[in-house]
Amino acid sequence: MASSKEYLQYVLEQLSGVEGITFKPMMGEFILYVEGKIFGGIYDDRFLVKPTATAKKMMPEAPLEIPYEGAKPMLLTEDLDDRAFLTSLISALAKELPEPKKK
Repeated sequence: MASSKEYLQYVLEQLSGVEGITFKPMMGEFILYVEGKIFGGIYDDRFLVKPTATAKKMMPEAPLEIPYEGAKPMLLTEDLDDRAFLTSLISALAKELPEPKKK
């Protein structure tokens, strides 16, 4: 099942407090970037983020879910209504991500 553009727009709106958020469509889903670093995505209308140490600490009850067959598990972000939490989550998570590879 592909993700809807309406769900993507909702998530992007909720993340509007974070600078440098971009996305790329990928086979019916959306990969999310912050400052050029992949931090998560929209998969089957689910907002999943990389399970970094900070993300696990901030969302200890979040289930790990597989975005697509063959992928590594990611954390399901369920409370999309709390913009302040989402802003702090993605801002903290971004600090743990490696720099994008040079092309």
